[in-house]
Amino acid sequence: MPASAANVNVGSISFRAAPLLTDEETQELFESNLQLAGLLPVRLEMLHNGGEAIEVKKLRLRLHDGAGTEWKLIPAKKAISRILDANGISLYNPNSRKTFEKEFRAYDFDLKTPLTQAEGKRQGLIIFLAPQKQPVSSPQGLVLTVEGLAQPVSLKLN
Repeated sequence: MPASAANVNVGSISFRAAPLLTDEETQELFESNLQLAGLLPVRLEMLHNGGEAIEVKKLRLRLHDGAGTEWKLIPAKKAISRILDANGISLYNPNSRKTFEKEFRAYDFDLKTPLTQAEGKRQGLIIFLAPQKQPVSSPQGLVLTVEGLAQPVSLKLN
């Protein structure tokens, strides 16, 4: 997580987030251009600051750009399909695809299990699909909103 990542502390939980905006960043992690597929990965970190477990599955993560357009949060499985389609990959070695899926999912942020004080910190990537499924190119005014807490939390990403 870069030092410049947006962060907010809301008592029992803190959030840090940073979008991967360049092709170089996604190429380094995935050896693929996610922006071409209309995908914007966002690094997310949640820190449990004490108290009861946080039901992460009850949280709703939303991303809006400067124009107020909402980006859709998609699961890793759908993101993998978009990457293969965008890169024109229709014939592949099944073992290569399994390896790619396994490596891609290794970065996936767990949105299902509760975050406990014992775990302390959870990191990973959440993937958003661009409006109209267009390739991503320098989105401005990105704001990640976390709903489902006592009050909504907003992180200005760029």
